[in-house]
Formats: sequence, C-alpha cells, structure tokens
Amino acid sequence: MQSELASTQSTPKIIDISIAHSPDSDDAFMFYGLATNKVRVPGYRFSHTLCDIETLNRRAQDEAFFDVTAISFHAYPYVQKNYALMGCGGSVGEGYGPMIVASKSLTLEDLGRIKVAVPGTLTTAYLALKVFNPAIETETVPFDQIIPAILAGKYDAGLIIHEGQLTYAASGLKKILDLGAWWRETTGLVLPLGGNAIRRSLGAESHRIISEALRNSIQHALDHREQALEYAMQFARDLDTSLANRFVSMYVNERTLDYGADGREAIRKLLDLGYERGVISIAPQVDFVD
Repeated sequence: MQSELASTQSTPKIIDISIAHSPDSDDAFMFYGLATNKVRVPGYRFSHTLCDIETLNRRAQDEAFFDVTAISFHAYPYVQKNYALMGCGGSVGEGYGPMIVASKSLTLEDLGRIKVAVPGTLTTAYLALKVFNPAIETETVPFDQIIPAILAGKYDAGLIIHEGQLTYAASGLKKILDLGAWWRETTGLVLPLGGNAIRRSLGAESHRIISEALRNSIQHALDHREQALEYAMQFARDLDTSLANRFVSMYVNERTLDYGADGREAIRKLLDLGYERGVISIAPQVDFVD
C-alpha cells in the first residue's frame, strides 16, 4: 500500500496544452518541431487541432476553446479579454501580402464600383482592404474558392490569401493591388497578418514555457529546413516544392521568432486604424507575452 502511494505521489503531473492552427504549409512548418515531438517540454503535452483561420477567429471569439490558437490580427480585439498575443509565431508581409486580383485589368477607382470576394470579415486581409477603402463592397467566399469564382465570372475581383498569392498568375488572373506593398508605401511598416494568441488564465509561468517551446519549434524548422518543408508539403495546396519553399520563406523567418519593435508597432497601428475607421468595433488593447 505504501509503495503504491509513493508511486502515485512521484508520478509527475503532465499539463495538457491544446494548440490550434490552420492547415497551411507555413503554419505546419513552424509547428513541425512540436507536432513531431522533435521539440519536447518536460511536464507539458501538446495536442494539435487544424482548422481554417476564419473558423478559428470565430471560435476564439465565442469561447476560449484552445490554450493557444492561431488568429488573424483583425480578430484580436474581439478575444483580447481572454487571450494575449504571443511574441513569436506570427506572419507578416515585408512589402507584400494579400492581393486583389481580377480576370481583367481594373483601376483602383473601379474597385469602388464592383463587388470583391473576400475570405472572411475577420481576416486581416479584409481589415487591410477596408482601411485602404472602406467603401469597397464585399462578399464572403471560402478562401480556396475565390480564384475559381473569379474564373467562373461570379465576381469581377477577389481578395486572395495563402498560396493564392503565388498561383493567381498561373490561372490567368491579374494583380490589381498588393495590400502589403500599399501598407509599406503608406506607413513604412510591415503588414502584420496573423499571430498566435494564448489564454491569459494559464498564468505567467506557462506563458513563458509555452512561448519558449513555440520559439524552439520555429527555430528547429529553420535549422532543419529540408525535413520541416517535407512535413509541410502535405499541407501545401497546389504548390510544388519550389513554390512551397518560397511561400514558407515569405511567412516563416526571423520575424516569426520575434516581431521586433517595428513589427509590434505595425500590429498596434493597423488595429488602431481599423478602430478609428469603424472596421473594428472594440478598442484594441494589445499586449504581448514572451
């Protein structure tokens, strides 16, 4: 009886941490170390749920369902009561980002006279579009159906994210506006697109440990690029290895390890502008855990 009690008392407690992220090659790349147990944390066990980003935006808003969740920065003010932003794991556009594409040449003035297909009203792409021109009329279409919908003539233009930024030209579409380039020209800053949020109720110690684990996972992928890219290829929709590598390079890099002071400034500036222009209905209160 005593030996059984001693055995029970000596069993270390395992803390289960639920992580949710999108089924995209860049997310898969950065979580490669944790998802494959190449990166381990004593006393912690990580489970992974893959879901499209707009669904994750909505789920985090409705309830603090996951301990760590990928999120569009646009959605953050709506979940800031329960979540803080992690200082690593984000994706930013260094002078590039979501694009408006069309089957024919359009001027920027034309955009105010047509309906643009968008991948979700909580995506940062939508926020940037509305900051660019609040008058643009939009309709939500699943992100992977926007290019086919334009080709079918259902919409004159669409706002594309993810791999579509690299494949639209092969479909015969024309770039009308790159919002990342526009944002850089307007503000001199990177365009922050998505990050990872962590439940506030986990506490400071878990915040520190989990942040270090994610940063180690990102670094492991960058240090073992070939293996991490091979893992990420199973999530690379319509991309060959060369394009997948290019896409991952765009959104998983040194900025993913740390936004930097200007990256954090960019997040605050974009959200503040969204609030000032009425796109965001809750005043943003951005804070980070590291």
